[in-house]
Amino acid sequence: MFAMGLIAGIFGIIASIVALMIGGIDAAFSDSGTSSVTGLAISALLFSILGIVGSAMSNSKPKLAGWFMLVSGIAGFISISMFYILSGVLFIVAGFMGVLSKKKTIAKEVPAN
Repeated sequence: MFAMGLIAGIFGIIASIVALMIGGIDAAFSDSGTSSVTGLAISALLFSILGIVGSAMSNSKPKLAGWFMLVSGIAGFISISMFYILSGVLFIVAGFMGVLSKKKTIAKEVPAN
């Protein structure tokens, strides 16, 4: 779960930077000088960072980390669509792995006196 979330976060940051460049080019050639793609790319960048934070928490709090990665996968895909397809799928799979994981309980043996 950790590795999948980390890889998804790295690819998400790369996709966000590409979307930022496309938004900058769009803003340069538009009449108004602005582009909505730039704002959406920034939000996808923030969701990628949230996914990496969730990936880092996967060993200590797997359920919360799973929710972070699920939110990152869905919201990033809504933000920049097809740029985020690889990251979105990886985040969603890792998120479900965290949310549906069962807590490992270690049975402590009590020594007999």
